[in-house]
Amino acid sequence: MPKTTVNEIEIEYDSFGNSEAEAVLLISGLGTQMTRWSETFCRLLAEQGLRVIRFDNRDVGLSTHFDSASMPDLAAISDAASVGVAPNVPYTLFDMANDALGLLDSLQIQRAHVVGRSMGGMIAQLLASEHPERVLSLVSMMSSTGNRELPQASPAVMALMTSPAPHPLKDEKGYLAHCVAFSKMIAGRGYPFDESAQREQALAEVQRAYNPGGFWRHIAAIAATGDLRSRLAKVSAPALVIHGSDDPLVSSEAGKDTAANIRGAKLLIIDGMGHDFPPALFGFVAGAIADNARRTVKPV
Repeated sequence: MPKTTVNEIEIEYDSFGNSEAEAVLLISGLGTQMTRWSETFCRLLAEQGLRVIRFDNRDVGLSTHFDSASMPDLAAISDAASVGVAPNVPYTLFDMANDALGLLDSLQIQRAHVVGRSMGGMIAQLLASEHPERVLSLVSMMSSTGNRELPQASPAVMALMTSPAPHPLKDEKGYLAHCVAFSKMIAGRGYPFDESAQREQALAEVQRAYNPGGFWRHIAAIAATGDLRSRLAKVSAPALVIHGSDDPLVSSEAGKDTAANIRGAKLLIIDGMGHDFPPALFGFVAGAIADNARRTVKPV
């Protein structure tokens, strides 16, 4: 897969479909690699007449890791952000949005449809609010505005998400069991949970790249960035907010809050979907993204 230099770091990416078609940029979530946007889904989206680009965010996958940075003090970061003081973090979601913008620049793409999931949805919101001239349409999926008043994940979900996994080189079986257990906990009840597929995905990801520190620095970036609601009034692109009714990690109230703060946004709550993206929904979601892209007002 190709790499490009953006903001003095390397970003790994790949693409699908006609290189002359309108581009859609897929932004991944907290600590996850671009391969979470599966090739099957990317090809289905490309069949909608779009050039599909996915990439590894900074500090994950095969993009530049920030291993020289110290582990973040999340409590201090949260306290500072709550009183409007700039926390000491290696980077924020603004930097990550600028990485996405830099990737578009590197590929000589002037305007793109932007789709983000989970943390990637917040990055997509920032890209659309801070650089509206570059965003043709916006899809925020299983994400949030960062509003502190929204319902939080249960202690059990947070405990499993933040508990250290066994090191995969020392205990591969334990590591995979940990990954599968968390995936099952956040999955929706409306779609079958494929434990074998989840184990294969976790194994493929750890064989591709392993950087647990990036997960914590991504959390720090979210905490340091704070509430996005005041910025969302600047979003001018057609927006679609997709959320699962059964999401135990990011409540569907967060999706409703996102849609309420973006003028003209459409809200799509998918019954039975959790904080996951089951293959049974690939075609439906690809169609929804394409339909939202077609809402874009093209220049005369």
